[in-house]
Amino acid sequence: MAADGKPAPDQGRYAARGVSASKGEVHAVVDGLDRGLFPGAFCKLTEDVLTGDPARCNVTHADGAGTKALLAYLWWKETGDVSAFRGVAQDSVVMNVDDLLCVGAVDGILLSSTVNRNARRIPGEVLRELIEGTEECLARLRAAGLGIRSGGGETADVGDLTPTLTVDSNATAVLRRDAVVDAGRVRPGLAIVGVASHGTCGWEPGENSGIGSNGLTSARHELLSRHHAEAYPETYDATTPRELVYCGPHRMTDPLPGSSLSVGRALLSPTRSYAPVVVSLLRELGVARVAGLIHCSGGAQTKCLRFGQGVHYVKDNLFPAPPVFAEIARCSGTAPREMHQVYNMGHRLEILVEPKLVDTVLQLVASHKVEARVVGRTEASAAPGGANHVTLRTSQGELTYGPKA
Repeated sequence: MAADGKPAPDQGRYAARGVSASKGEVHAVVDGLDRGLFPGAFCKLTEDVLTGDPARCNVTHADGAGTKALLAYLWWKETGDVSAFRGVAQDSVVMNVDDLLCVGAVDGILLSSTVNRNARRIPGEVLRELIEGTEECLARLRAAGLGIRSGGGETADVGDLTPTLTVDSNATAVLRRDAVVDAGRVRPGLAIVGVASHGTCGWEPGENSGIGSNGLTSARHELLSRHHAEAYPETYDATTPRELVYCGPHRMTDPLPGSSLSVGRALLSPTRSYAPVVVSLLRELGVARVAGLIHCSGGAQTKCLRFGQGVHYVKDNLFPAPPVFAEIARCSGTAPREMHQVYNMGHRLEILVEPKLVDTVLQLVASHKVEARVVGRTEASAAPGGANHVTLRTSQGELTYGPKA
């Protein structure tokens, strides 16, 4: 950040709002710590301290809905409709569950939720929606074959810390070591199947914009107008440069171009869980034939950089950008390179398998009435020292991430 508070010339709009897509400061600390039993896995897995079984391991995960909770708050304030908070409860659950899916945890999952609120702004009716929304989401996941139960949670009234509310969860599971999907096995020569984050699917009631729960700090400011800053100053950081605060053209109820959704409903689309697909995939193929599962959350289309060794990820058949991402880019002028590092841009789950298994995977995914396609492949790294790198070939040109080849 420059001395005048404006973003430096080489700083993206996301970072200028105080958010990191790469989480470099976090990785600078945690990457030197013990990586667990499967150092290359999507989540850290440890010895089974819960039951003491040497054939099993433990995984625990913490995440939340992030600033998506603020969008439900804005929708409620603008429309009087409190139901959007149910979707936010789902966001918090799914951001934990779908990371656990990537290590093969499909049973024995216990989830706990935490809501921190400013009680002067967040009344009991909102808490009811969040609590009941969590239980409804868990019931739908169980119906899809995921073994998950609620372990309760905590609601804290912390108005001095929280202007509105935060919605977070923690999930813990015990699983057999021979059932672990280890993304450390990702290697050159694999196909990358992307499963759509947007559109309709067999387990959701309607259209999903695909936004998920990543990038919402920028998404809401890029799309929503200054009205929201003036009416609800509690929903943004006052130290953010003024030109980056609610600088878009839309109100929450405006139609989203190219979509049947309003702008607000698109931003609030509950994060799609891939549990139905992954449960079926692991049951049909088995762990040994799935080289890796990658949840394209933080880091979006560059998330894969952290998995496997000596891998060049080539993605040259991405989904067309869903309307919500196209409108963010149009309104903000955000460069394609940043868009693909912040937003999933159309698929949020990657399944890495040998090419001979592609047809089987596509047929399995199609049976759940959700779109999927081969978005790319893995090749041998051409970067110095064999470091992982990513090439995206998009309609707007070629984008590269990681060390230069």
